[in-house]
Amino acid sequence: MTLIETNIIQKTAYHKVMKLMGNRFEITVVAKTEADAFQKIDKAVEEISRIEKLLTTFSDESQTNLINNNAGIKPVKVCKEMFDIIKRSIKISEITQGAFDITYGSIDKKLWNFDKNMTSLPAPAVARKAVHLINYRNVILNENKLTVFLKEKGMRIGFGGIGKGYAAERAKCILLELGVEDGIVNASGDLCAWGYQPDGKEWTIGIADPNAARESFSYLSISGQAIATSGNYEKFITIDGKKYSHTIDPKTGLPVHGIKSVTIICPNAEIADAMATPIMIMGIKVGLNLVNQMKGIGCIIVDETDKIYTSKNINLQ
Repeated sequence: MTLIETNIIQKTAYHKVMKLMGNRFEITVVAKTEADAFQKIDKAVEEISRIEKLLTTFSDESQTNLINNNAGIKPVKVCKEMFDIIKRSIKISEITQGAFDITYGSIDKKLWNFDKNMTSLPAPAVARKAVHLINYRNVILNENKLTVFLKEKGMRIGFGGIGKGYAAERAKCILLELGVEDGIVNASGDLCAWGYQPDGKEWTIGIADPNAARESFSYLSISGQAIATSGNYEKFITIDGKKYSHTIDPKTGLPVHGIKSVTIICPNAEIADAMATPIMIMGIKVGLNLVNQMKGIGCIIVDETDKIYTSKNINLQ
């Protein structure tokens, strides 16, 4: 009897960190060789860069700015991808009763500058006036012509609440098409994971402690899932001893309070990204009630007293 010796090539997790869309992106793939891993990661980076050019407000040539520059003037023809992103965004606005709204770009940036110079909140009447152009119902879509029209002059759309999640999801799709069976795309905390670690274990992630962002208060298995967190520990001001989040309620123009962080877990990074902030705006009771009615979505909320609330389908260890 002849013994045939076989060489089993071990797979390794390779990482690449870069700045894209103004944020820190980290892409991890499990591969047999470094060259193969980085070649595939580069293809995912190309896709993220393409999406950045599509959605950015920092280029006059972007479709986003073409829409904004023609607000109150005329409809703008866009590509099918842009049309569909806006259509999905409006659907999320409807589901969240306007707590998510891509027309938030209409808010006067001078109203809020979350730095040490800000020592008082604007008057409620001033804040309400500043958000009067925020209204997703005034985004008029024509599916047959693929046009987008902002009804009011001065209206602006922006994709800060959904763009990173969409880019992460698209990068994952590219990697899957290239045969990457195991990996993570982390778009500055909005991430999706699939497959397994090289040792065969599921990917896990720590849920950031709002009082110590570099530490975790719990861990979750996220293989086959996406996760996004919105929290007041990222950017805030303190006035008269009270912390105010940079998250603004589009109805009042004032910062939300009472919640330190919201974490959303679901199969799609775009949806996770888009749902985290509106749940923070809606509040604990309304937010959890909404999540509990949605299939395949889980939620973890930490309030300002550090009490933890979870949706029915989440069991923290």
